[in-house]
Amino acid sequence: MTSVKTSPDLMTRAAKIKCLFLDIDGVLTDGNLYIGPNFEETKSNYVRDGYGIRLWLKAGYQIAVISGRPSESMRTRLQFLGVQNIVLDREDKLPAYRDIRDRLGLSDVECAHVGDDLPDVALFEHVGLACAPADAHDAARKAAHFVSTHDGGRGAVRDVIDLLLAAKATP
Repeated sequence: MTSVKTSPDLMTRAAKIKCLFLDIDGVLTDGNLYIGPNFEETKSNYVRDGYGIRLWLKAGYQIAVISGRPSESMRTRLQFLGVQNIVLDREDKLPAYRDIRDRLGLSDVECAHVGDDLPDVALFEHVGLACAPADAHDAARKAAHFVSTHDGGRGAVRDVIDLLLAAKATP
């Protein structure tokens, strides 16, 4: 469970969430790009974030990933975890968000997003719960309803999922 004190409004928002939208770079990863000798990129993933994704999916909820960058290695990782809604190489995330939301038959209040930078703030204005890692850009942290105590790629996603699951378990 998250170590941050929660407000009744935050828990009310969290209890309504059915789909968690995630960014990749700076959220699921630490934001670093490791470039190999043939210009191939690799990214670091935090095991506890992956386990949190599996817990959320196992509980019967959805995960959607929208990233501004292409990354077939991350697509493979996400599919391995069970994520079915993946949109890569999309800087303008709002149309992809609306498409996935509508396809899943959800309303904005049933969606949460974890983002770390300016392209994510547009989604924050629409979702029922906006979340940011501790090391997110100032604008993302200011626009978020919840800021994790963990950095991106170091437990922020798990922190949000723990919050969501705790809110669902609270009567």
